[in-house]
Amino acid sequence: MSSLHVDKALNNNVIIAQHPEHGEVVVIGKGIGFNRKPSDHIPLMAVEKMFILKNQQEQEQYKQLLPQVDEALIEIINEVITYIAERTDVPLNEHIHIALTDHISFALKRKEQGIVIQNPFLYETREIYPEEYRMADYAVRLIKERMGVDLGMDEIGFVALHIYSAMTNQNISQVREHSQLITDLVNLVSDQLDYSFETESLDYSRLLTHLRFALERVRRGDKVEELHKLDSLLKLEYPEMYSLAWKLTKVMEKRLKLPVYPAEVGYLTIHLQRLNQRKEEENK
Repeated sequence: MSSLHVDKALNNNVIIAQHPEHGEVVVIGKGIGFNRKPSDHIPLMAVEKMFILKNQQEQEQYKQLLPQVDEALIEIINEVITYIAERTDVPLNEHIHIALTDHISFALKRKEQGIVIQNPFLYETREIYPEEYRMADYAVRLIKERMGVDLGMDEIGFVALHIYSAMTNQNISQVREHSQLITDLVNLVSDQLDYSFETESLDYSRLLTHLRFALERVRRGDKVEELHKLDSLLKLEYPEMYSLAWKLTKVMEKRLKLPVYPAEVGYLTIHLQRLNQRKEEENK
């Protein structure tokens, strides 16, 4: 069987079908359910640009979610996910269909009720995940254009985290914890240096980027080459910055529950010293 056998059309954009390899699947695509009857056959070639939910748990969750969601939104989310898939070279975790549909549907209801939730990670998200932020901006603009509702910048940040989650196969709660950790580390640096970062500044952007890559290295378990002589020199020359860097790595270890290679302290010290120097120059 080189075609999908339609079991049931859930709406104009979603059907339940039998797949020759995966058995029962949920297929999502613009107009795929329109005028479909049980036992209809759809050539597999025709579903190339559609999304197939193969995981049974994901299928059940999606089926439960559908009746609660405006069909116009289902179509928009499908377009958004197609847009994301065309702009990334990694396969998206299929959970994005549920996560994004559920999140945006709830955001629209909150907007209707006048409930505003501020995004505490907005600036960090925009700096750390620029591509995902751009794709999320497209999603929010499309919703405004089609549904006449402006979800605002805070939601762009939230949607970007969902996109990053799907691209990296990380649970959204892990991604949020990661973002919260970066925010907390930046606040710790700010407190210790008694320095208030301008969120649009290059210094702020550099610090976020450095912390992001450090956390990614720790998460992946990448070995960082130790610089023994340099490490000793940094400890001697910049004891306060070295101590702060050590404190930051201990926070990372505790929150990530993963070991941080000692070399990270040295690299962080160099970065912090540059920040401290900038602060001193500004205070002159």
